[in-house]
Amino acid sequence: MTTVTAWLITGASRGLGFELVRQLTSMPNNLVIAACRNPSSASQLQALGHAAGAELHTVKLDVNSEESMRASVGQVEAVLKGRGLDYLYNNAGICPRDEAFDFSYSELLSLLQTNIAAPAMMGQLYAPLLAKGAKKTIVNISSGTASIGKDNGTAMATYSMSKTAVNMLTYKQSKARPEFTVISLSPGWVKTDMGGSSAALEPTESAAGQLKVVLGLTKGDSGRFFAYDGQELPW
Repeated sequence: MTTVTAWLITGASRGLGFELVRQLTSMPNNLVIAACRNPSSASQLQALGHAAGAELHTVKLDVNSEESMRASVGQVEAVLKGRGLDYLYNNAGICPRDEAFDFSYSELLSLLQTNIAAPAMMGQLYAPLLAKGAKKTIVNISSGTASIGKDNGTAMATYSMSKTAVNMLTYKQSKARPEFTVISLSPGWVKTDMGGSSAALEPTESAAGQLKVVLGLTKGDSGRFFAYDGQELPW
């Protein structure tokens, strides 16, 4: 009997989220649930084909709304039809350009809601479905700028702060649920709306690298911080 692997990707309507969905649905035996704020207007997802043996479903999920996150669980359960969830991929995020002494207080609060409160809540809400899955894996998208052990300069201060918090979330989740595999993953500097046109990586390259890392994970990798190319990053 063919084993189907179930993925839930947040922020899936564009950028790296979309590219992850595209690559996963090009492989057979993946059931991919693409979560985004407005599925009806997600034209790229609607136009996306998929390989024989792969399934693609979209669900409505606004990571800035606790009500929406809670409501998404029932939608995902309906798609899974009694199966567990193998991978929760917390990809959604925002990145204001600011510095430590030059930022907006209201933007900082919004950033923390999107970049850290949402993945924390998603982990809590989806833990029961992950417990039923074979892989039991959470991927929290972080950033190389979150590393205190690297010289990251002054740019993107509040974004870096939020992603450092994501790294602590990963550590705490890995300790709280040792049966899960939980990692922080830096996608690199990617040519997306967030990364800009001057970025070093194409979305295809970053997503392919990420998936190679994620598909090669073992239990011993839980609680660790990786780059898209497999390099382990300092906290």
